[in-house]
Amino acid sequence: MMRRGRGNIGGMTTTFITNELDLLEALVPLAESRLVEVGCGAALLARELLGRHATAEVVGIEVDERQLAKNRSNPAERLRFERAAAQAIPFGDASFDGALMLKSLHHVPVADMDRALAEVLRVLRPGGWLYVSEPVYAGELNELVRLFNDEGAVRAAAQASLDRAVASGRWISSDDRRFDTPVRFADFEEFEQRMMRPTFADHGIDAAMVDRVRSRYMRHQGADGARFIRPMRVRLLRKAC
Repeated sequence: MMRRGRGNIGGMTTTFITNELDLLEALVPLAESRLVEVGCGAALLARELLGRHATAEVVGIEVDERQLAKNRSNPAERLRFERAAAQAIPFGDASFDGALMLKSLHHVPVADMDRALAEVLRVLRPGGWLYVSEPVYAGELNELVRLFNDEGAVRAAAQASLDRAVASGRWISSDDRRFDTPVRFADFEEFEQRMMRPTFADHGIDAAMVDRVRSRYMRHQGADGARFIRPMRVRLLRKAC
């Protein structure tokens, strides 16, 4: 669902989105498309996309072996997974119609971000698109997470890398927009599992840090869980012909 509303970043108007696939469908054609998701994680959006678009196919690449094993244990038609880093995509030139990077560019080592975007460019067909969705460094959920994992520098680096890609002339900026999306946790245990102990990261969290984060988290806990609004930025780039 998408609806217009007043955003919380600089007073600008943003879109409120409960399912990012709705926005993706509004921006790019997905029917009969061959897509690559770079840093796919659990590939939840890709699985839903394939459920809506019976002629599409997705290849997800993921560097984390544990996440890759989970993905492969839950197979789906027209979806396959490969172990690879964003800066070394194991496919030939012009192999895909579009590419997705969903909250993954800022996880690429900063020194490799430009190379990762160059690799995506290489595997896209002429006129192919890259949809990059990144969390904005703002909001109460961000303030909570930064207690144990401050991503301010890497998120800024991701946007700077995209800026350089467009400035190079090899990419065309097709769209740039903000939206807000809801995030809910049933309880602190779910928050800790999803946010503090993901398979791809080790934040060196000790018991004292867990207690500190729990104390702040509990300010948001209600009868139906803790609810947050996460501000996001989407940039749609197209490969220059």
